[in-house]
This record gives sequence, structure tokens and C-alpha cells, in this order.
Amino acid sequence: MIIWIASYPKSGNTWVRAFLTSYYFTDDGTFDPNHLEKIPDYPNKTLFAENHKIGHGEIHKFWSLSQRKIIKKQKFRFLKTHNALLKVHNKEFTTPEFTLGLIYIVRDPRNVITSLKNYYNYDSYEEALNFMMDDANYIWGENNDYAKSQIISSWKINYISWAKKNKYKKILIKYEDMITNPEKTFEKLIIFINNITNVKHAVDRNKLQKAILSTNFENMKKIEKEGNFKEKILSRGNQDTKQFFYLGPQNNWKKMLDKNIINKINQNLLSELEELNYET
Repeated sequence: MIIWIASYPKSGNTWVRAFLTSYYFTDDGTFDPNHLEKIPDYPNKTLFAENHKIGHGEIHKFWSLSQRKIIKKQKFRFLKTHNALLKVHNKEFTTPEFTLGLIYIVRDPRNVITSLKNYYNYDSYEEALNFMMDDANYIWGENNDYAKSQIISSWKINYISWAKKNKYKKILIKYEDMITNPEKTFEKLIIFINNITNVKHAVDRNKLQKAILSTNFENMKKIEKEGNFKEKILSRGNQDTKQFFYLGPQNNWKKMLDKNIINKINQNLLSELEELNYET
């Protein structure tokens, strides 16, 4: 069965993956960058049958086939995705047949936009905002790797699609809580996972604290600077390597966004901002 680690891009998914690999896949909780591969992106071609040749706009045809293959191999498996939890041409992204639980990570969209602008090397916040508001938005891997196609939709639809699905066991994690109270937030996450996987052990507090310390933003930034973070990205146009760990806790929309962009986000996402107790 699959435990989804889902989010809109640049919302803390990699941080959660790093923490989970440290807690569940090491002896003492110390982060190992190589262990990120234990929680791969979904979809990607390694999770499909060899004879599945996926063309442009066809990824929805293979969701069910690939997930059936995945659950036959392991009792449960973590998978990362930015895909919205949608139905496309009557094909569900996932179903309770394949899914054990959902972990959804959400971040204030006014800070997401700053990270998106850097990540995709946009020329303006207006361009990044158009990306965030596009209900038909999708992304795929380099060189038109359609097996990595993800229908992410807009920030709003992505959030609603995962957070409001009551037929799944789920937990919502706020990026801001991971910063202000990491021990409480990650402990809650471990308890959720242990409950849905029927693990009876209590939270290992030493391992919890080591996993939190070894995956904090400054340590992850240091690992990237030393060249040990494999999930690097390339800038649009000149193909230079981009900095993955950019601002982290220092990302403050009040200081970085002009009033026009702030007002547009607030107007479009007012109900979601209020629901999540973000300042409006």
C-alpha cells in the first residue's frame, strides 16, 4: 500500500522526505542524502512496467496499472508527488485500493511564489503567479520524459484536492509548523504513520531529535553546498545549476512581494488562507 507525501511544489516535500528517511531508514536518525531515493517521485518510469511507453498527455492511463504493480511488491511504500488528487478522463490519480494514507504538506502561497520564482528562474513574480493560478498546469521531467508528467493544477486546486478527500486517512502538515515547532510536528507525523501501518512502538525520542537536527534547513543547505545533494535543478535557458535550498525560514513575503502581487493572492485564495490560519 502507498503512503503519499503530497504537496504543491516548493512547499516542504523534500524536507519531509529527508526527515522520514532519517527516522525510518537509519539506525540512529542521521540523515543520509542517498536515502532520499527510498522515497521516489511519482510518477517516474522506474515504477512502470518496461513495456509501458507513455506519450504526451497519456500519464493518466497508467496510474492504476503502475500503482497495482507497486503494492504487489511491498507491504507499504512512501511515494512523493506534486500531482493533484484528481480524475482525468475518468481515471483517478489513486484510490483506496492502492492508498494506505495521505501526508499533505502545505505552505503559505505568498512564500511559495518566492521559491517558485527562483526554482523556475522566472523573470517576474507576475509570471510565477500565473503558474500558481493555472488550473490546467502540469510539469514533466527533462527531455520530454512523459513518464514523469504531473498534473499539479493550481495551488488552490492542489490543496483542496488532497486536504478535502475524506475517504482517506490523512494528515496535513504546515511548513510553518515544521519551522516553529519541529519536534511536535514531526512527532505527530510519526504517530500518524505508525498508526496506519500498525506499528506498536512508541516514538523514539533520540532518533526523532537526531532526524530533526540532521535535516534542518541549514544542514541541508550545507549538504547541497558540499555537492552531496543529488536532486539539483538546472536554470531555464542557460542550464546552470540552481540552488535548491534557497531561503527557507528566511523567506518572508511581507518583505519580498509588492502590494499588487500580495493583493492578487489574497483575493484569489482568501478562503484557503483563512482556513489555514494564515495572516490575511
